[in-house]
Amino acid sequence: MKNIILCGFMGCGKSTIGRKLSAKTDMPFIDLDRYIEDKAGITVKEIFEKYGEEKFREMETEACRELSEKEGLIIAAGGGTLTFQRNIDILKKSGRIIYIDVKYEILCERLKRDTRRPLLQVENRNEVIKELLEKRAPIYKKAASVYIDGNFSTNRVTEIILGILYIS
Repeated sequence: MKNIILCGFMGCGKSTIGRKLSAKTDMPFIDLDRYIEDKAGITVKEIFEKYGEEKFREMETEACRELSEKEGLIIAAGGGTLTFQRNIDILKKSGRIIYIDVKYEILCERLKRDTRRPLLQVENRNEVIKELLEKRAPIYKKAASVYIDGNFSTNRVTEIILGILYIS
């Protein structure tokens, strides 16, 4: 069975939805950022602080390669993972990429207290979200084979995805 790769902006619900899909399908769930942290023995935030974003992106691509060699996984890609064509190419070969699109205002609300994501640890958080979202959304749309309106509860989005997976 092919992998299911969930993509979208940070805070769109990829990990929560991935866990729910896993529970309903018995497919193993892997959060790409947690996978990288487990391999590195430190958090993504610490990787950024110690080694920089470029090193993290190298680790991310390697993780994409490793996971694409397996089948039947539900993978929550990091918010920046699919902004790199090399990662899109790797992941597309292993499964279907599903883009979970969530409105800017909802993302700002969900991310307002985030202390985990390095790119959001700035004073002008909402401006950064807006800029990154404007840049990334078209890339996500182009990379994905399935587009989901994620402006609903994670339970509803999970049901929508299940419907699409079992219909197609």
